[in-house]
Amino acid sequence: MVSRSEFPPDFTFGVATASFQIEGAAREDGRGQSIWDTFCREPGRIRDGSDGDVACDHYHRWEEDLDLLRDLGVDAYRFSVAWPRIQPDGRGKVNGAGLDFYDRLVDGLLARGVQAHTTLYHWDLPQPLQNTGGWLDREVVGRFVDYALVVAGRLGDRLTTLSTLNEPWCASLLSYHLGAHAPGLRERRWGLRAAHHLLLAHGQALVALRSTGLRTPLGIVLNLSPAYPFSDDPADVARTAADDGYANRWFLDPLLRGEYPSDMCAIYGDDNPDVQDGDLRVIQAPLDFLGINYYTRTLSSAQGPQRPAGAEFTHMDWEVYPQGLTELLLRLRKDYALPPVYIMENGAAYPDERSPDGQFHDPQRVAYLQRHLAALAQATQGGADVRGYFVWSLLDNFEWAFGYSRRFGLFHVDYATLQRTPKDSARWYQSFLKGVQS
Repeated sequence: MVSRSEFPPDFTFGVATASFQIEGAAREDGRGQSIWDTFCREPGRIRDGSDGDVACDHYHRWEEDLDLLRDLGVDAYRFSVAWPRIQPDGRGKVNGAGLDFYDRLVDGLLARGVQAHTTLYHWDLPQPLQNTGGWLDREVVGRFVDYALVVAGRLGDRLTTLSTLNEPWCASLLSYHLGAHAPGLRERRWGLRAAHHLLLAHGQALVALRSTGLRTPLGIVLNLSPAYPFSDDPADVARTAADDGYANRWFLDPLLRGEYPSDMCAIYGDDNPDVQDGDLRVIQAPLDFLGINYYTRTLSSAQGPQRPAGAEFTHMDWEVYPQGLTELLLRLRKDYALPPVYIMENGAAYPDERSPDGQFHDPQRVAYLQRHLAALAQATQGGADVRGYFVWSLLDNFEWAFGYSRRFGLFHVDYATLQRTPKDSARWYQSFLKGVQS
């Protein structure tokens, strides 16, 4: 059982989305192509062979979707800006129609009493920048800073928070090392170089944005997956430290300590990125907040992936492990000098199907949210300075390499008709936000 009263009165509750996953309108109003448009057209990259050309058609249905937010009763909405809508070539000329769309979106949120929490980069790099190296090219750092200044100059006065990057681990290591996301490259040294340039872009953007006098709180959003050893075997324990370094500390340490973890640098050897004088000071630019996306833990074994007996898994094959959120937040509080924290994404995919009564009953998702909110309340009561929580996601949407085969939404989307239908989880969240204990 968890209720809103277990959180501070000014605690922010919201929902989150991302531009490429919901907007569609891939070739309208001057939008350029992104690396994900390209990736979707490469055979075998997307599980169901789909793309983001239409997605949820949010670009045309944004007013309807904002009404869903208002009726849900959330305090806040987290969305991302599509860089190719603002600068189709990733540099130079600004596309006014793209800025106008987000201008209307922010004003529409405020008119409905909903805060705007905005992310500058949720992975849709303009393809022309990838053609010259993408995040492997240090020059892209300056291009990102230019883009950040354009967006903040237009929207910044009305935003509650502004995040530079969403999940740089995914945009670098998952994309340039493991090859699962756009641009689909597979070299560890490339992944590490991309990670360094993403972090450098973040730091330089913070410095540049603050130099303009912008007062909007600035931060970054990391996906963190706490690692636990599968057994007491020393090999499993050693693997746990390496997994934690790869997924978590490689980003936390430079941002919050101004250094890369020495144990991981020793492991990476010649694959370590080229860190120039002053880079780490820039990366460590003070954060007004740290965003954290939490979905599951990592269970580490020298023998490869393991499934603990009796564990529950989502449709993404991610273990449901709510206590990991409590333990992660308390560990971070102990290990780092943290700014205030927002849980910017938390949610679960399940194969939702319409019931004979015409509704979408998703008791597993309701239970997932209840248990994670209870874990979050426990962390705040233990001293973690968490200011907000956002459910992923408002809508079923394009789930990256899984296409439309995975559904995270509080609202079901019929991809043939684009009709939005509330699931039981939406009704539960609405009741929770009204203060009804559940």
